[in-house]
Amino acid sequence: NTPSNAAYQEKNLSALLMLFAADADLFYLYYNPNISFMNHATFKKYIQIPGICLILMITCFTFSCKKSMDANVDPFSFPPDLVTKVSSSVSGFVTDQNDTPVSGAAVKMGSSSVFTDQYGFFEIKNVQVVKSAAVVTISVSGYFKSIKTYLAEEGKAAFFRIKLLPKTNAGTFSASAGGSVSQSNGLQISFPANAVKDPATGAIHTGTVNVAAVWIDPTSAELHKIMPGDLRGINTAGLMKGLTTYGMAAIELTAASGELLQIADGKKATITMPLPASLLTSSPASIPLWYFDEAAGLWKEEGLATKTGNNYVGEVNHFSFWNCDVPNNFIQFNCTIRDVNNNPIPNVQVKITDLGTSVSALGLTDAFGYVAGAIPPNASLRLQVFMNQSINCDIPFHEQQFSTTSSNISLGNITVSGNSTNGNLVSAMVTGTVTGCNSNNPVTNGYIYVKENNQFSKYPLSSNGTYSFMRTLCPNSSSNIILSAEDLNALQQSALVNYTITPGVNAVSNIQACGLPTNQFIHFSVDGTSYAFNYPADSIYHYYSPTGIPNQLNISGNKGNPQGFTANFRFSDTGIAVNSNQLMTRFVTNYVSNLQSSSFAVPLYVHITELGTWGEYISGQFSGTFNGTYSVNTPYNVVCNFRVRRTF
Repeated sequence: NTPSNAAYQEKNLSALLMLFAADADLFYLYYNPNISFMNHATFKKYIQIPGICLILMITCFTFSCKKSMDANVDPFSFPPDLVTKVSSSVSGFVTDQNDTPVSGAAVKMGSSSVFTDQYGFFEIKNVQVVKSAAVVTISVSGYFKSIKTYLAEEGKAAFFRIKLLPKTNAGTFSASAGGSVSQSNGLQISFPANAVKDPATGAIHTGTVNVAAVWIDPTSAELHKIMPGDLRGINTAGLMKGLTTYGMAAIELTAASGELLQIADGKKATITMPLPASLLTSSPASIPLWYFDEAAGLWKEEGLATKTGNNYVGEVNHFSFWNCDVPNNFIQFNCTIRDVNNNPIPNVQVKITDLGTSVSALGLTDAFGYVAGAIPPNASLRLQVFMNQSINCDIPFHEQQFSTTSSNISLGNITVSGNSTNGNLVSAMVTGTVTGCNSNNPVTNGYIYVKENNQFSKYPLSSNGTYSFMRTLCPNSSSNIILSAEDLNALQQSALVNYTITPGVNAVSNIQACGLPTNQFIHFSVDGTSYAFNYPADSIYHYYSPTGIPNQLNISGNKGNPQGFTANFRFSDTGIAVNSNQLMTRFVTNYVSNLQSSSFAVPLYVHITELGTWGEYISGQFSGTFNGTYSVNTPYNVVCNFRVRRTF
């Protein structure tokens, strides 16, 4: 078929919504590359959207060589190369559903594993990954896995801001009788009788089934943070496509004792996914279903969902993430944002708008000012640059128009002057120096952390201890930030510095990374045998319990890697203060196999010896007798001291 063929046009009308990446935040924009669809009959059926509907995704796209195509071959469809590897790096921040940094999240990419630090930050450098689909997996107890996918490029690093999805209990049902569970947002999962199995043995499960489920709103402003992958998928023909999502769901089945379950062979469950009101007009009568392949980091087409009222309804034969998507075409794009001194500008917003549809998408530059992604072919587009991630006035610092064809495009370096195109925005440059305990000695190996609007940023110090970063301000406005400097060599940290950013150059007074030791540890003994977790060789973290238990703090340590030895204890934070005694509710460690879920014969308490604010430290100690898990009458005498940085 040729692009002039009406059947071809109909088949491919729901073409690409735009992918656009920066620090791995991508957005898709509805576009048809082959026809002028604004007046096309099927446009109203499939594509037309009331107002502007942003659909956000996460990825970091890079270019590949475009093979020559003859006139009878679709230039936008190609099989994925999941073999070729490159060396890549990745970093980012992980938060929970309340935007609180998640410390101790296990992050895996390729053969490397790390844990997030006290700010929820992680970084993995120079790992061999699949070039066309590099996969980053974040695992935390009580949450669905967060899996991010990006197109890796030698010498380029990906950056993500990730928001975890809690495993919300949607309900229970009897496996032998079947049943359904539903949520108030309209997500429903129905099961026939005897349709659940133990995947480890293949045996049919007959007891109670717990269903954890989360519906992911395709119009959410945070879709790019919470969804898995990067909205690229492999269709039933084995070809790579961009995807337009109309809704997703994360679903997990477990037995009463916690074992994972799956749908039995030859059986299917029915999923009902709600459609947001803003997408009802554009949603097709039927839509392909796609499941997320965690190993490949890509969606895979399997099945079909039918539009029924305000929902899509379809059958599935296994559970993971499921997605209702229209496949689309794309070309690849990149550019680098630099200031007037030719320095790259990291983490700035780049917004692209299709002038034909007025639909927009945006992404964030990486640490080198680089942004790349997939955009509509054969389109007239507008590029705008915004200087920080959350601004109150919609005024760009830079703006230009460009057009695309069916070939990949690079705009190269784009210089941003630091003044808005219409003069209504003002720039704010924040500069300063960090010294050690000797105020004459700059910190040569360290970081400056910035907290603004409950979001963290991290900037490395130069070899002479200096730092600088840019913000933008709306007219007659200012912004409050909190700075914290850290000396990695001396293991010292500064006090927290509150600063108000105003227009122009903001020269922060010298910050001394001194006075607050950054040493963190969990030292404990069991029946006289000593064990130790010491940061940074080991991961040590502090968090609220993800299981919904109110006023419970967790302290945990992991030995070297996510598969290593661990220890965890939990206690109440009600009335917590220096010298207070907090009721302990849990102590477990896999150093002792019988201490996996401990209990106490008498109440035990944690004595608090240090209690700083956010970014500072909590210290304490406890001792007592714990009962074993399997041999419940076996006592274990435990003594513990700890010091951990606070994240909230």
